[in-house]
Amino acid sequence: MTNDAPTTGAIDVQELARTRLRSLRTTLGYSLDELAARTHLSPSTISRLETGKRSLSLDVVVPLAQALHVSLDVLFEAPSDDDVVIRPVPHSSGTRTTWPLSRPDGRTVAQKVRLEPDVPGEEEPVRPAQRVHPGHDWFLVLEGRVRLWLGEREIDVATGEAAEFATMVPHSMSALDGRAAEAIMIFDREGQRAHVHS
Repeated sequence: MTNDAPTTGAIDVQELARTRLRSLRTTLGYSLDELAARTHLSPSTISRLETGKRSLSLDVVVPLAQALHVSLDVLFEAPSDDDVVIRPVPHSSGTRTTWPLSRPDGRTVAQKVRLEPDVPGEEEPVRPAQRVHPGHDWFLVLEGRVRLWLGEREIDVATGEAAEFATMVPHSMSALDGRAAEAIMIFDREGQRAHVHS
């Protein structure tokens, strides 16, 4: 005898994916109409998916995942202790090393950053190339001193101090005093894209 009803596990996974789709959409601030425009799906289709009135299929889930900047794995993976504990892996580029402190599918992203001096022992850094991108950045200096190059301004931020700025202003960061500096950075998703790809 064939049983066409989905198993309890399948129902749970689909419900989990629906909840995540709805949560991601609202967290990122998309209305049904806005997400529909990004995916070429109708608002009613997305609504029916979120409420369980339509089954999840690849032809609709793939464009939704792409528009929400998540992988299919993130939508369908079952929760475990691994979704709580983050084990940062360092990534180095030039004088900067970063450790991701949050998951890549959130709207706000956190990183630990270590800045090495351009020339060890040289107290004054050379002005680095500045970049501009949509978003908003915030950082707290944990150790050392950081120079924030913000347009034509040079702003020195000491241990225990924080800075917050709009990233449409040309900006970059350097370690001061000829020694390494460490900071925790938080930026919105637009800012995160620019930092990851720069």
